[in-house]
Amino acid sequence: MQNFFTETSAVQDGLIRLSGQDVNHMKNVLRMRPGEAVKVHDGRGVSYTCRIRAYEDREAVLEIIETETARTELPSDIYLFQGLPKGDKMEWIVQKAVELGAAGVIPFAAGRSVVRLDEKKAEKKTARWQAIAKSAAEQCGRAVIPVVSRPVSFGGALEKAGELDVILIPYELERGMKETADIISGIRPGQSVGVFIGPEGGFDAEEVEKAKAAGALSVSLGSRILRTETAGLTALSILMYHLESGGHNLK
Repeated sequence: MQNFFTETSAVQDGLIRLSGQDVNHMKNVLRMRPGEAVKVHDGRGVSYTCRIRAYEDREAVLEIIETETARTELPSDIYLFQGLPKGDKMEWIVQKAVELGAAGVIPFAAGRSVVRLDEKKAEKKTARWQAIAKSAAEQCGRAVIPVVSRPVSFGGALEKAGELDVILIPYELERGMKETADIISGIRPGQSVGVFIGPEGGFDAEEVEKAKAAGALSVSLGSRILRTETAGLTALSILMYHLESGGHNLK
């Protein structure tokens, strides 16, 4: 079933009126016709199973068949703090992070980041990443659209992470999977978690120490060095499994 998002203000009297690009996508790309069923999410955890009633002007009029609390979100908010990578890697990272349940993505400029974005480029890139997050959320049936923040400095990222319950920083020089399993097993549903991933060159030792001073826990993702576009998704996958399985078999 196709998934779409709407504002709560569009839900009235048993109907939802979709507008904007979603209508064109529904009508002209997917070629959906009146009578077909779709799923619509309000971005706040409520999902509606609907039937297309009609297309009117630039709107799609949907009849609500069933309303339910969404069951597709993780029991904890997990935020991916991603060191700016080269090329278009960030687009792929955002897409997959959304699929794995991330609540948000915060790009940051690390000391070894090659990419440097001025204000104009940062605004354009952020808009593009947010559009990818929305598309990925619709594709995988998410109930909310994760927010992709404007790129910040490493210090700014640590400041944002200071509001979270747990901060993890996978580091290639860290050893000991048992210690990592102990740390992750201690994360409980409802706790907010931040995961810091360095750019292609990784973190320098000073950045790791700053993160630890800010409360981050250094963990290992194994004996192999992972690419920046792999490391964060590996960490998210481990956390997703832990939170949705009740923490079984991590140790």
